[in-house]
Amino acid sequence: MKRLVVGLLAHVDSGKTTLAEALLYRAGALRKLGRVDHRDAFLDTDAMERARGITIFAKQAPLTLPAAPGAEETRLTLLDTPGHVDFSAEAERTLQVLDYAVLVISGTDGVQAHTQTLWRLLARYRVPTFLFVNKMDLPGADRPLRLRELRARFGDGCVDFGPDIPAAARAEALAMASEPLMEAVLAGAEPAKADILTAIARREVFPVYFGAALRLDGIDALLDGLHTLTRQPEAAAAFGGRVFKVGADDAGARLTYLKVTDGVLHVKDLIESRPDARTAFREKADQLREYAGGKYRLVSEAHPGDVVALTSLSAAYPGQGLGVQPDAALPLLEPVLNYRLRLPESADPHQALRALRVLEAEDPMLHVLWQEALGEIHLQLMGEVQLEILQTVLHDRFGLDAAFDEGGILYKETITAPVEGVGHYEPLRHYAEVHLLLEPGPPGSGVQLAAACRPDTLDGNWQRLVLTHLAERTHPGVLMGAPLTDVKITLTAGRAHLKHTEGGDFRQATYRAVRQALRTAARAGHARLLEPWYALRLELPAEAVGRAMTDLQRMGGETDTPEPCGALTLLTGRAPVAELRGYAREVAAYTRGEGRLQCTPAGYAPCHNPDAVLAAAGYDPDADTENPADSIFCSHGAGVLVRWDQVPAKAHVSSGLARRLAGPDPEPDEGEAGGDPAARARRRAGAYRGTLEQDKELLAIFERTYGPVRRARPGEPDALAARKALGKPAAPRTPATPPPDGPEYLLVDGYNVIFAWDDLRRLAETDLETARRRLQDILCNYAGYRRCTVICVFDAYKVRGGAGSVETYHNIHVVFTREAETADMYIEKTTHELGRRHRVRVVSSDGAEQIIILGNGGLRVSARAFLQEVEAVDREIREFLV
Repeated sequence: MKRLVVGLLAHVDSGKTTLAEALLYRAGALRKLGRVDHRDAFLDTDAMERARGITIFAKQAPLTLPAAPGAEETRLTLLDTPGHVDFSAEAERTLQVLDYAVLVISGTDGVQAHTQTLWRLLARYRVPTFLFVNKMDLPGADRPLRLRELRARFGDGCVDFGPDIPAAARAEALAMASEPLMEAVLAGAEPAKADILTAIARREVFPVYFGAALRLDGIDALLDGLHTLTRQPEAAAAFGGRVFKVGADDAGARLTYLKVTDGVLHVKDLIESRPDARTAFREKADQLREYAGGKYRLVSEAHPGDVVALTSLSAAYPGQGLGVQPDAALPLLEPVLNYRLRLPESADPHQALRALRVLEAEDPMLHVLWQEALGEIHLQLMGEVQLEILQTVLHDRFGLDAAFDEGGILYKETITAPVEGVGHYEPLRHYAEVHLLLEPGPPGSGVQLAAACRPDTLDGNWQRLVLTHLAERTHPGVLMGAPLTDVKITLTAGRAHLKHTEGGDFRQATYRAVRQALRTAARAGHARLLEPWYALRLELPAEAVGRAMTDLQRMGGETDTPEPCGALTLLTGRAPVAELRGYAREVAAYTRGEGRLQCTPAGYAPCHNPDAVLAAAGYDPDADTENPADSIFCSHGAGVLVRWDQVPAKAHVSSGLARRLAGPDPEPDEGEAGGDPAARARRRAGAYRGTLEQDKELLAIFERTYGPVRRARPGEPDALAARKALGKPAAPRTPATPPPDGPEYLLVDGYNVIFAWDDLRRLAETDLETARRRLQDILCNYAGYRRCTVICVFDAYKVRGGAGSVETYHNIHVVFTREAETADMYIEKTTHELGRRHRVRVVSSDGAEQIIILGNGGLRVSARAFLQEVEAVDREIREFLV
């Protein structure tokens, strides 16, 4: 049986839940067809959803599509996601576990603002997508017009797969989407089904279906497409899964929803968090619930492609990977509004905080902040509808009657030029110093961390501790204390004390280094305030277009050229969130109810009125005692506070960044003596003569102390001259050891290479098994062309009970180390065994391994240098094939 997880996504009011009802009904999973307006839809199980007529929480329902005799059945798990923009984070979390998606588009409204946001998210998570154009039974629904719009917005891969489309017309459209399909069409053959399935899986082809879900039109064609045009992804034998949702059942028990991606999960199996998880746990799977709407049934096992809810995992979080699956990438969407919680006088704020922490664990986009100095709770949300739902949930689940103050805008801060930060923490019997390089990052990149510090300056364990402290918190800026974003922070230097350094010392030094860098950037004018922006879509009468464009220009926004949209005019553009709040009511007023405004988050951009915002905030970085920029040095046995702008001059370590960031020395003016090239040459010659004189003085002191220095004769080896100077006889000549014969062995540290090559690292972030297989294929080509023996070693020393294995993959050997054995240990042992008899090269960027490898007769090659070798081999192979 083919098992797939299929998500339904759409802009609000596009008929997505109605489509889910129709799919379940036509597949035989429902006996009665429900409707959203009748408040009896099968997947709208929550009272708030039925009252508002919108989907708030992602729901699931399984259905089975029968197959012809001899063919496999298809078991689909439908995930109905929210369509309202305030709950788009819930939809984004669901994308992390989808095998395929159905993007629903209104036949009358076409591609809307939130539809494009969902399309970008589908592209980001590489989800193969089907398109269903709904409501084609309504006036104004034009099939050719909608198909042209889809191809204009989403590309030529949008192909009409309706049953009434001739095969020749469909083949011609497919040829425009994929090169293999084009070759088949040009050869006069019909595209093979396997090629079409591959093109869909690679997001080159997007099947389009038209219909009306309320009338069950086009439903059977869509079900047939999901049955015949899909294939189940490959799965590993070991267990793997990914958590995408955390909730609670009617009794208040915590539910952890996960999709099984690999292996088989049985009841009472032990589930253990990965070593890189944010929270460690080891618990049994007590119950496996398979939900269908609001009901569930208990199952004994779950296979790849099944979605189950577990009742026993108390510390799992959305996006967490289990088993062989790594954690998912951080969500792209984030809150833009900030509210302050107001409680009745009799309510306990700590009880409210505990309740909100529970809801925050269920919805990571609900950010709860406790302002200890003020005793206040602040919330960061996506919008006002989410706020209303939160109030209802607090009342129904926790009995809290909460209100909220008028929400503020969630600003952020960044920098516009590189800057160095120095942090020093040295009270009595403590010591740590950290040097950081802060550089501007691409918009939306968040905070990226890296290390470029020599191990002889700061040991690797201290470097990892610094990076941990950088990642464990949100760093506030110095303009108004807003979170720092779009910055790359690189550890460049540091120092620890053998006796007095503790872990907490580096935390203090790291935080102060970040803060000192931001103060330096702000003084130089390189600090920038960012604010959230909306992408807007405004439909209004033609006579109101001028008023709307004037309003948006006054707000500091941007508009595109107006376009006709039926009887109305369509105006698109971007504007700050702060200016658009409440503007929908103004549009309704000056258009007499005919206008409609739709807003979609469009990320962060420079603030349009930073002076007014900063003046209203009144933030003083010197008064923020919780985030100091000054450092503490030791003087006469006591800690002394040194102001942040004086810290670089007193630092104990030089990272070499100050001169590089300052740029080249300025050229002297023409009127100065230094402006003459001859004068500059004389000055350099004088400095060189001074250096020679100092060397002569040092040599004289050395000879008075240790005796005269005997110079080597011309052509005399340095080692022989040294032995004669010491009064020792010349060492006997020994013949050089001939180079080893036989085949060349290449040992590759697999994970070191994967995380050193950008392409493999990005692939490993989503699927580590695929990254391993891709590296093995690359090594197969390399081994076949260079005629060497390749041994690829993967580190499995943390795998409990792992006995290790050696496998043959085509023409290379793949080794998984056993428990408590690292890849470095295996490579050192193998190099020692082979290095005296054969030529051995080791591919690893671990500098600590170099001495051991060379001592054992091997040659170390860095991962970057090996990448250049592989690229050169690929070019030679292509030239040979051509």
